[in-house]
Amino acid sequence: MAWLADSVALWHGGEAMRTPSDLAPELQVSRWLNTDHPLTLAGLRGRVVVIEAFQMLCAGCVHHGIPQAQRIAAHFSPAEVVVLGLHSVFEHHDVMTPAALQVFIDESRLTFPIAIDAPNGLGLPLTMQAYSMQGTPTLVLIGRDGRVHRQLFGSASDIAVGAEIGRLIAEPD
Repeated sequence: MAWLADSVALWHGGEAMRTPSDLAPELQVSRWLNTDHPLTLAGLRGRVVVIEAFQMLCAGCVHHGIPQAQRIAAHFSPAEVVVLGLHSVFEHHDVMTPAALQVFIDESRLTFPIAIDAPNGLGLPLTMQAYSMQGTPTLVLIGRDGRVHRQLFGSASDIAVGAEIGRLIAEPD
């Protein structure tokens, strides 16, 4: 198991942003897309939650984070793992509108629910602040117990992410 901890630590230069002792802050959302009802982390308790924080104009998000989230959603049972996108706009506010995001979602054929992070004027959006995110892409893994188990800025290998999700599925809630 030490190899897994080492490989997870290497997801982003050896930095894990949070530890399993942190209860996941509730998402602060201005609007939901790709779902017919609002979702809450409290309502998803008992399942592993994968949050992919992204911006549609972020190259790392478009080329790595979002496709990885799609693969996770396709390969894990929704009864065990829920994938959520979190569109967190902290720059280029005037072009990243909900209408533009909807076109991006449709063109990219994204299937998982996507929350639009509640804005905070021209500062960091509210959920991004609550999770102390450094930027996008950011991957957050929340265990069935509702606690943040990993939060990583940048990219992580599918193998390391899949192993970590598998470990979280196996843990009791």
